[in-house]
Amino acid sequence: MAKISEIYVCSNCDHQIPKWQGRCPECGQWSTLKKSQILSAQGGSASGGKSQNFQLAVPPGKVVSFNEVKVSDFARIKTGISEFDRVLGGGIVLGSLVLLGGEPGIGKSTLVLQISQNLTGLVLYVSGEESVEQIKTRLDRLNFKTDNLKFLGETNVETIISTILKEKPRLAIIDSIQTLYSSEAPSSAGSVNQVRICTTKLLEVAKKNNITILIIGHVTKFGEVAGPKTLEHLVDVVLYLEGEQYQTFRILRGVKNRFGSIAEVGIFEMRQTGLVEIKDPAAIFLTEKKPTPGSVITAALEGSRVFLIEVQALVSLTNFGYPQRKSYGFDLNRLQLLTATLIRRLGLKLTNQDIYLNLVGGLKVNEPAIDLAVCLAIYSALKNVTLVAELVIFGEVGLAGEIRPVNQIAKRISEAEKLGFKKIIMPATKEKIESKIKVIQVKDLAEAIKKI
Repeated sequence: MAKISEIYVCSNCDHQIPKWQGRCPECGQWSTLKKSQILSAQGGSASGGKSQNFQLAVPPGKVVSFNEVKVSDFARIKTGISEFDRVLGGGIVLGSLVLLGGEPGIGKSTLVLQISQNLTGLVLYVSGEESVEQIKTRLDRLNFKTDNLKFLGETNVETIISTILKEKPRLAIIDSIQTLYSSEAPSSAGSVNQVRICTTKLLEVAKKNNITILIIGHVTKFGEVAGPKTLEHLVDVVLYLEGEQYQTFRILRGVKNRFGSIAEVGIFEMRQTGLVEIKDPAAIFLTEKKPTPGSVITAALEGSRVFLIEVQALVSLTNFGYPQRKSYGFDLNRLQLLTATLIRRLGLKLTNQDIYLNLVGGLKVNEPAIDLAVCLAIYSALKNVTLVAELVIFGEVGLAGEIRPVNQIAKRISEAEKLGFKKIIMPATKEKIESKIKVIQVKDLAEAIKKI
């Protein structure tokens, strides 16, 4: 048998407690705890007590064997933007729910409007932030057509769903999810509970009616989509548009994709006419200038693509008791580890030196293959030594000072060769290296410094 129990649920964060309180212990909001009822099992426990026959409240579901399931390719919508389709795995899957996040002004709305230009069929643009006149002004500035594009200025999710079911668009764009609210929840728009409810309703509409919905999400100061983490769990695809507002390059990165891989990235350049695809981006982050101390070229892997990036280091005597470590585009904690390795393994006097590190072009790299380039850039800046021109350096550095192999070595060498580089310093490997340029394999930091 089952019995009905009472609990109190916070309308702001959905936290549950057994007794009423004036203030929610999870989010700190006052007077948000509302009485609710749940159905719980009654009877003896598994570890002891009397045994009772447990009667199911609902009939069991139908179980399907995986051997009986025939898998076919997902029907996809080609957006006409190859960089966008690449990240999605070949296009937008029909009936999917896609979440696009990014900093304000990074180009999210511009990107979704460009997608609508290449689609056949109706595209419904729902905005709770901008008026139809503002959207029309942007469309005119970008010289976009509006034949298949309709606008709805609404924030009530029930009204939006009713409109979607009536219009039956090929693609519905929601800008943004944080402005929507449901009449079923008493909390304000943008709260944890509202974001969860609105996303769940949109997901149900997308799946039952085979309508593709693309929602735009705000980001927090940490660069993550605002709202509960369940927001990312509910949707099928999560994309981030990255880049600096005052830089021209934009990187579209997938962090979740139920219909494909997340190992691809898309590269765009922001211009007055919108986002322009960069289909061969290997050298876009290189600057044309003479080699200087602290400047090193490295080969970084993003997805299936290799980028040649300039790593710049600046080392100067500190004016404070504790030396500063600053990095842009590279993990600061990783920089601290590499600095300690240089001090311990090579005896470099960096304990009284400020170190500033920059990856030119605004690209943020997390893979450890650029460790060796970072170390040699710091050494070059400290000793005021200019590395030879047309040199590419890559490799992972361990805490013992050893240089460890990285993946996709052949692809990195091939890209460096195509761009005219003459020399490569890389980890020692058992792989057979076939290249027209000079390849130097090193085992530790001391050996690498001798080769530069």
